Amino acid sequence: MKAGYIIRDQEKPHFVTITVVDWIDIFTRKAYRDIIINCLDFCIKNKGMLLYGYVIMSNHIHLIVQSKEGKLSELMRDFKKFTATQILKHLHTEPESRKEWILERFAKATETHIRNKNFQVWQYGNHAEEIYTIKFMWDKLNYIHLNPVRAGIVEKAVHYIDSSASTYALGKGMVDITFAENPVVDTTKNSEFWKYNSYDD
Repeated sequence: MKAGYIIRDQEKPHFVTITVVDWIDIFTRKAYRDIIINCLDFCIKNKGMLLYGYVIMSNHIHLIVQSKEGKLSELMRDFKKFTATQILKHLHTEPESRKEWILERFAKATETHIRNKNFQVWQYGNHAEEIYTIKFMWDKLNYIHLNPVRAGIVEKAVHYIDSSASTYALGKGMVDITFAENPVVDTTKNSEFWKYNSYDD
């Protein structure tokens, strides 16, 4: 992992990308997206996670996250470990048409790493970028929220249920996020996000 993507200041918020090994599209299934949502909710309520924004795409997730306890690396490690365990448990116990193929890819990913003995769900590293200004925070929030729009999944970011876009635009969502401060600049003039989120359908 590049040195620039290491979490150095454990107390600062970071833009974090977590990717499934081999870019497997596991989150096309609602059950696996729900695992992520439930874990985020648990971490917010019990692990001191401050979540400013998120999106769950088909094979990766983006978060803007901070640790109240100044232990962001530990928080992300535990998040990845728990979600990996739950994903594997679901794969082994619930119907899944791609089960054998997915497990084969997860098993193969362990061949070059000794830490995981049987299966590896997440790529190593978190691709973390420190959030150093409010403007940078909103640049990353806009990037996160527009992911599903750029991917052609929805026309408006607020229509994508597995992200924090609707929470910012409508005041409600699947996870109780921490709202980012309003930027000093006028977001109606320079933010892509609001171009895609007028309330008239």
